[in-house]
Amino acid sequence: MAEHQIRFEDGAAYERMMGVWSRLAGDIFLEWLAPPPGLRWIDVGCGSGAFSQLLFERCAPAEIRGVDPSEAQLAFARARPAARLAQFHQGDAMALPFADNSADAAAMALVIFFVPTPASGVAEMARVVAPGGLVAAYSWDFLGGGFPMEPIQAELRAMGLDPPLPPSVAASRIAALRELWGGAGLDEVETREIATTRTFANFDEFWALSSASSALVAILGSLAPADLARLRSGVSARLPADSAGRITCSARANAVKGRVPR
Repeated sequence: MAEHQIRFEDGAAYERMMGVWSRLAGDIFLEWLAPPPGLRWIDVGCGSGAFSQLLFERCAPAEIRGVDPSEAQLAFARARPAARLAQFHQGDAMALPFADNSADAAAMALVIFFVPTPASGVAEMARVVAPGGLVAAYSWDFLGGGFPMEPIQAELRAMGLDPPLPPSVAASRIAALRELWGGAGLDEVETREIATTRTFANFDEFWALSSASSALVAILGSLAPADLARLRSGVSARLPADSAGRITCSARANAVKGRVPR
């Protein structure tokens, strides 16, 4: 089968599936960070603006600057309520379009495994954050089975197919995150796991949202109808419904935080 790449060009579609998961994990992430109000934030790989919106709602920031390579995602982010405060820029995580020491905190929410050279992305966050400031990230534990679409990916593997993975997927492990933050010279480095769940009204809702995900749409679209039906049946068997027909899925992310040396 041809190689399939994960692309994010539809902000609304991303929001319906991954944006919701991002906020569920992001709530726990922000509780762990416990940032004071009034910080100048940079949201690296802001995508549809899901994490920027959380910052806007929960952290009383003085400023939010988001950066992402996808103009389609940025258009969705600019339509959010957070855009009353946030500014969204097209750019590269490995060459942030911001001055040195111009922020108090920088975060990557579900992004570091897409950065071609993760160490460069962490170094850029450390560069733009002022001494004593916060540099943090959380990422799905793909290799440990923590990705929200793992039931589909597991069934694809059982069928002898290779689901697409981000280019820097190894950076999603806790040990790798700790090494990246230490390698960037950050102080007070801590890591933790974030476990979360999401309930769908029924399997059809789960399938409709998941199968439209940018992480899966290409490979699912390449399957013959019989193979797609077999995949769906196998995934359904992995996700038993409760007495009301609801499906509850779990996901797990790895998180890291550190401080720029004073």
